[in-house]
Amino acid sequence: MKSDSSGLRDFTVDGRVWLLSGVAVCIGACATVLAVVLLRLIALSTNLFYYHRFSTSNVSPAGSALGHWMMVIPIIGGLIVGLMARFGSDKIRGHGIPEAIEAILLHRAKVDPKIAFLKPVSAAIAIGSGGPFGAEGPIIMTGGAVGSLIGQWMHVTDAERTTLLVAGAAAGMSATFATPVAAILLAVELLLFEWRPRSLVPVAVASATAGILRVYWLGAGPLFAMPAISEMERFAIALGSLLLGGFVGLISAGMSRMMYAFEDMFEHLPIHWMWWPALGGIGIGIGGLFFPRGLGVGYNNIAELLQGRATMTLIIGILVAKSLMWAFSLGSGTSGGVLAPLLMIGGAVGALAGHLAHAPAELQAFWALIGMGSMLAGALGVPLTAILFSLEVTHCLPALLPLTIACVASYLVTALLMPRSILTEKISRRGYHLTREYGVDPLELVVVRDVMSKVEPSDSEAIPKSFVYSEGTARAAAEMMAADGLQTLAVVDRDSRQVCGTISINDLLRGRARSVERESERLRMFGYVAPGRGDHD
Repeated sequence: MKSDSSGLRDFTVDGRVWLLSGVAVCIGACATVLAVVLLRLIALSTNLFYYHRFSTSNVSPAGSALGHWMMVIPIIGGLIVGLMARFGSDKIRGHGIPEAIEAILLHRAKVDPKIAFLKPVSAAIAIGSGGPFGAEGPIIMTGGAVGSLIGQWMHVTDAERTTLLVAGAAAGMSATFATPVAAILLAVELLLFEWRPRSLVPVAVASATAGILRVYWLGAGPLFAMPAISEMERFAIALGSLLLGGFVGLISAGMSRMMYAFEDMFEHLPIHWMWWPALGGIGIGIGGLFFPRGLGVGYNNIAELLQGRATMTLIIGILVAKSLMWAFSLGSGTSGGVLAPLLMIGGAVGALAGHLAHAPAELQAFWALIGMGSMLAGALGVPLTAILFSLEVTHCLPALLPLTIACVASYLVTALLMPRSILTEKISRRGYHLTREYGVDPLELVVVRDVMSKVEPSDSEAIPKSFVYSEGTARAAAEMMAADGLQTLAVVDRDSRQVCGTISINDLLRGRARSVERESERLRMFGYVAPGRGDHD
């Protein structure tokens, strides 16, 4: 086998990945503790607000005997959150995940230390006072804040600090839902903006650590057990999954637009944003009067949907009351996550389809699972995460193929209809744009010798300090130009050690043009002969 002396490799990774992986173990452990603390804080807050007792037992606001006084509690909680945001940090407002993305892209993965404290406390108050939100967004942001703080303390690059932030975020999700693989995929699809060993390995280590440690406090999972599913008619299930996934994709697009329509409404109010969460609490309180089970996180509602025991009253309540309560209150800028409500709403759509088809309980649970995964895939734009997440929280392996069909269908619908997901829309409204498409840098596929301007060979003594080898990549040349502030580099043949050409910015653009041509030029390849080539070339 011929040896390769070019130094080119499939992946850019070095020994520092071991250091980052070791740190990721500590971050995973810290994120797990914080996830447990936040869940306990939510339970404590719920008990204090609705039962007037000091307890961390898991209870639902729906069981409170306060009657119409329950309407006041979300307003009080919203007022507290507004004050915390106004005089603490406004970064606690919102879902949590967009704030993590913003820190990565715009602030060198630097998170204010106050966020690690204020975000979980504000989320616990918002959810404990009846807010129809999930805990996962705040936990992801809190775990990311811990990773960022450790990265700020260490001597690391921005890219390495980003890896540590994302490691904390993934660990937080893994600890909350017992979904270590889905947490890794979420990091790749939504937070890392790359697929490289240097970042993927530490994130995976942190997620796995959290997945192991959560067992000692929260149990092994699955989070939502499902009834055993008997043999199903494959073609009918596949067709039903395709149709349901596409329909849920439409609903997810509508949910996103409704939530941001409410946000626009609050933006036009002639009062300071500090008071908005309290106004959002009014909507929660009114909704809670008609549908008490819409208050709080509502994991018990998801459990009923995935057991096939959901009544039409519960399903309609989730689709109407819970949806409006969630969109209105989250549009007010309070602190809370989007994942659990979206899962519940998607599950209710699937359960409704099962009811209308007069399916038995086990198939109603199955369709609820399909709807749940489809909603996650469409609303967040993360189809792979949605598939694995749905399997990990239920351990329902027979649903793998139908979930794949439904999640991809939902993802396609929202990708065609919506310019951005429910998470990235928040960033766009702050004046920034990011792309969710990941691919190999086109210049990485272009060899320097194919785009360089050739010159007569010269002695090695004449080689300038800044040069690139002829078998190197155009990307390496571009990075060298950017680092040294140059517009032209000498190209050297590695074997002869002689200058054989030069490469300029214009040469790099010619290499980039190949990618544009590949994306835009349409050809019928049968009988096609490339220009300048004969039949026997």
